[in-house]
Amino acid sequence: MTLLVTGGTGFVMSVLARHWLEDDPGERVVVLDSAVPDEAARRYFAPVSDRLNVIVGDVRNPDSWRAELDASGITHVVHGATITPISRGTAEEGRREPEAEQPARIVDVNVMGTVAVLEWARARPDLRRFVYVSSGSVYKHHGPDRPGEPLPEDGYVMPRRLYGVSKLASELITERYGDLFGLSTTSVRLSSVYGTMDRATASRNFRHVPNRIAHMAVQGVKRVRVNSLEAVGDYIHAEDVARGIASLLRAPSLRYSAYNIAAGVTSTIGELVQWAAQRAPGFHAEVVPEGEADILQDESLRDGMWGAYDIARIRTETGWRPRPVRDAFQAYVDWVAADRLASVTPEART
Repeated sequence: MTLLVTGGTGFVMSVLARHWLEDDPGERVVVLDSAVPDEAARRYFAPVSDRLNVIVGDVRNPDSWRAELDASGITHVVHGATITPISRGTAEEGRREPEAEQPARIVDVNVMGTVAVLEWARARPDLRRFVYVSSGSVYKHHGPDRPGEPLPEDGYVMPRRLYGVSKLASELITERYGDLFGLSTTSVRLSSVYGTMDRATASRNFRHVPNRIAHMAVQGVKRVRVNSLEAVGDYIHAEDVARGIASLLRAPSLRYSAYNIAAGVTSTIGELVQWAAQRAPGFHAEVVPEGEADILQDESLRDGMWGAYDIARIRTETGWRPRPVRDAFQAYVDWVAADRLASVTPEART
């Protein structure tokens, strides 16, 4: 089987591409991305580069990639190419609206890019499954109706920002293409993802809280200034996301048009700092006024898209489960430390 991953030199999709190749030595991956792999991506893909083909092209312009994809024997598609314009949660940036800088491009890439890939996919007789990578940003800021329950896929959908609007539109378009052309399609709604290869890129201008805490701890910073220790998020490691998407790609059939992929529980900033301190003794958090915070989070955002996501669908259908949040986060801290060493010591690279 050959998997096409759009946006595959970026964050989550690069982790998926490598997981797919490492999981089965007989598999191949084709990456379609507008960006040439950076140094981090080249180093990350090195162990599997012999079975990886990177095509540099704009998803909105099929003329730049159609012929090469046609000749690649693609059997599965994960469409993850997107622009993710979200503020990073510092005191300065928390008041900005990054979408205002390029609203038309966000809609064009995130929606019409999806249409272009679906148009190509519907003409491929050997294509077995198409997975669209959506986001928890499609959900309301509040819900479910019974507090304390995880957020299900059904209902509670009402995006407020262009990013979420474009994600929901692409979900519906993907589902309709499946109905019209007999494609096996589904969408995955990711909660707050961090982990391996989490970095700012040309199409993604922020890093989630676990990333920032892990990097500060590894860099030897002893104090992280936060406005609250109680702010929460459903934080899922990218490697767990990759396993979840792969489980849906390999499933004999799928019952639903959308699946949550998440940890299924929330973790506080205070917990993340404590877990990081177990790897970096002396690391701690200090609660400061908003204007002085390194990490600024609204502790009132505790449910809806900000709370825990229900993962019963994917768990029941595929058997996938994420690692415990602490274990996954500490594994990420270890990876950051190792990658930091490798990036400054060429002979240590593998």
